[in-house]
Amino acid sequence: MEDKPRRPKGSGSIYTRKDGRVVGEYEANGKKKYVYGKTKKDVAAKLVKAIADRDAGLVYDSWKLTMGAYLDKWLDAIRDTLRKRTVQRHEQVARLHLKPTLGKVKLDRLNALQLQTLYRQKLDSGLSPRTVQIIHATLYKALKQAVRWQLIPRNVAEAVNPPKAPKAEINPLTLAQAKSLLSAARGDTRSC
Repeated sequence: MEDKPRRPKGSGSIYTRKDGRVVGEYEANGKKKYVYGKTKKDVAAKLVKAIADRDAGLVYDSWKLTMGAYLDKWLDAIRDTLRKRTVQRHEQVARLHLKPTLGKVKLDRLNALQLQTLYRQKLDSGLSPRTVQIIHATLYKALKQAVRWQLIPRNVAEAVNPPKAPKAEINPLTLAQAKSLLSAARGDTRSC
């Protein structure tokens, strides 16, 4: 029986699980990482890309951070970079709206549907579209920083549409109303 040539060290390994799924295993940042697929050829291609990303420094590792824990770290990091009122607003949004609903979700598992659902729930609970836009802006900024810190590969808030505030219809004054307003401003109460 011929021995198969061994894969070079650091190039990962490929094996089939009992359930039939094919797994590619490699190491990044001292931790084992996995890619999955239906065929060995498919997994081999994914494994080559994952190892190339690792070697290029594009490995995203959120250290199993939950959204709640990440928001705390983010708020602490931005504390001295923004105006005090802005930081207070971000803290308020995180405490009242984001942590109660998304706090236990893993940072790298957050998806656009969860965000869109959150926005719908907030609107249905009676919040104004402008308030939901502020929630979106806070979450967008937090996730943008997570991408910069290479904790996640992309900002899922970019894939979500925050609600638009309805535009109020402006009704101009009639001629009679304008004359009445000008008379009142002059202090002439006879024509009112």
